[in-house]
Amino acid sequence: MTVLALSLILAAAFIHASWNYFLKRSGGGTAFVWLFATLSALIYAPLAAAIIWWVKPQFEWGHYGLMAASAVLHTAYYMLLDRGYRSGDLSIVYPIARGSGPLITVLCAVLFLQEEPSALAVGGALLIGGGAFLLTGDPRKLRESGNYHAVGFALLTGCMIAAYTLVDKIAVSVWLIPPLVQDWATNLGRVVLMAPMALKARCELAPTWQRAKKEIIAVALLCPLSYLLVLTAMVFTPVSYVAPAREVSILVAALMGTQLLAEGDVPRRLAAAAAMVVGVTCLALG
Repeated sequence: MTVLALSLILAAAFIHASWNYFLKRSGGGTAFVWLFATLSALIYAPLAAAIIWWVKPQFEWGHYGLMAASAVLHTAYYMLLDRGYRSGDLSIVYPIARGSGPLITVLCAVLFLQEEPSALAVGGALLIGGGAFLLTGDPRKLRESGNYHAVGFALLTGCMIAAYTLVDKIAVSVWLIPPLVQDWATNLGRVVLMAPMALKARCELAPTWQRAKKEIIAVALLCPLSYLLVLTAMVFTPVSYVAPAREVSILVAALMGTQLLAEGDVPRRLAAAAAMVVGVTCLALG
């Protein structure tokens, strides 16, 4: 892996963890998620339009179906992630959500596609499971700390990650939708899908903007940017190198939660996050 590729991936990992930190710090909510999705769609619309003008893709109903499916899954992903952060700590929700996604993907491949993972991949899966168990700690203390429901939301978020990863992979590799266009269309679809919820909570829109304007702008900018950096690295770097390297964001988010948000249990949570990073790396390489 070149120095440029590694720099792009590490920057993407830091940015991805950062927008999750801003989401957690803001207090979230339906209004917040809809506002940053709307702003993000507006910001990146010129770039998406430029790519469509340059590439001139020929879209059929199948293309639109994949965009719609990804929009539904991403909407569920952001809503579950938001609920997770409103229920528990960043240093618990983020690692479990990000780490369980690849693990669930492997389990589905074994159960439904009859794939046979290597010993390295199995070891990675065990490390992720062990890291998640270490991260959550004593179930009785977990319930007392208020993170009990957060773990459930994090695991559901991981399911959404596995699902939209599969859909987006088919969209960009089989149906050849330009990745940025797929991501932007998914974001626009999320705005449309959440519009009824935003309308129902319209009295919260202005107060949320006033309360968390900086966080909304930050997430709107950083969320797609982290993905763009990864895509750029993939142009000249094998995906088997990119995928494990970007999961350093798990450790970054754990550091942000323990240090910037003072979430406590620093040694245990960082050790658990590190184990999950190694586990995801083994899954990718195995």
